[in-house]
Amino acid sequence: MSESCFPELSVSVVIPCYNSQASLPQLLANVSAVLADTVLAYEIICVNDSSSDQTWKVLSELVQQYPLQAIDLMRNYGQQNALLCGIRAARHEVIVTLDDDLQNPPSEIPKLLSKLVDGYDVVYGTPAVYRQSFLRSVTSRAVRALLRSVLKVEAALDISSFRAFRTCLREGFSDFRSPCSSLDVLLTWATTKATAVTVEHHSREFGKSKYSWCHLMGVAVNLMTSYSLLPLRLAAINGAICLAIGSIVLVGLFVHQMIFAYGFGGVSLLAAIICFLSGVQLISIGVLGEYLARIHASTISQPPYLIKTTQFSYALDHLPRLVGSSSAHSQHESIKYGSHADGVVEDFSPTSHQKKEARSKILTVLNS
Repeated sequence: MSESCFPELSVSVVIPCYNSQASLPQLLANVSAVLADTVLAYEIICVNDSSSDQTWKVLSELVQQYPLQAIDLMRNYGQQNALLCGIRAARHEVIVTLDDDLQNPPSEIPKLLSKLVDGYDVVYGTPAVYRQSFLRSVTSRAVRALLRSVLKVEAALDISSFRAFRTCLREGFSDFRSPCSSLDVLLTWATTKATAVTVEHHSREFGKSKYSWCHLMGVAVNLMTSYSLLPLRLAAINGAICLAIGSIVLVGLFVHQMIFAYGFGGVSLLAAIICFLSGVQLISIGVLGEYLARIHASTISQPPYLIKTTQFSYALDHLPRLVGSSSAHSQHESIKYGSHADGVVEDFSPTSHQKKEARSKILTVLNS
């Protein structure tokens, strides 16, 4: 199929926003220019993650110009939780996630959609050349390697924040409530049919990266302790190795004492052994503490995000929802977790008749 036109697809573009007042007008103009004549219908969902600049004011103005759904969170919940919020608010059958810095040009979106049409469920846009600092690039690669080796995410080395996937995949994590979220891990709960395509990656024009190498290392720790049992197993293995070493040294000291009738190494050696074993014990306790913290966060039911305000453009508010809905969730749950009152999506495959009817209604609204 041609990479320039997908008349049977409807697309929701989710953009987490943080201090992006300068880039948003150009970004939304580019997204709209690409999708307006490419897909059956589209919407843009911008989630303001409690920006400290005028991002929300800019979104409130842009909502009059584009099919835009602007969501303002109560506080800063982090990029991954902002993404989760936007994904749950999506109305169409395909979701595209995009950063707010214009490093991934929206003109590359058709490449991702083309792979989806070929039968894949998740498609990542992997830059041919990363426009990042050396330290940031090394840290990012380490995190992706961690995803692949520890969490068994096969496409991890190609993972990027520029991705397209089928909206039905969100059913695989519809009950997810932890504040420590990773979209790429959650997607593997629903499918293994993921691939990647090479896309352009521009130099940053607006602002600075919000992800320092220290932040990325924190992300790696969260991934390890939230989705993998490997740290616990490593702690147990370390304990077994140290126990074996301690036993061998003690037996050696006993034998040496019996043969030569005097001690070997004295108090200093014993003190070193005690310090070594104590260090291992403290590390193991620290690992257990990380897991207990996650269990605590889950038991208190802390929501991953909370919506403060939502604004719709006129055209978007009158568009038909191209995926089915259910009223299974109560209004209380919708407010608490930031999802819509009509609840969980059930049917993601509109018929040809429904699509034609939707196209007709869209044109009627846009022409009115």
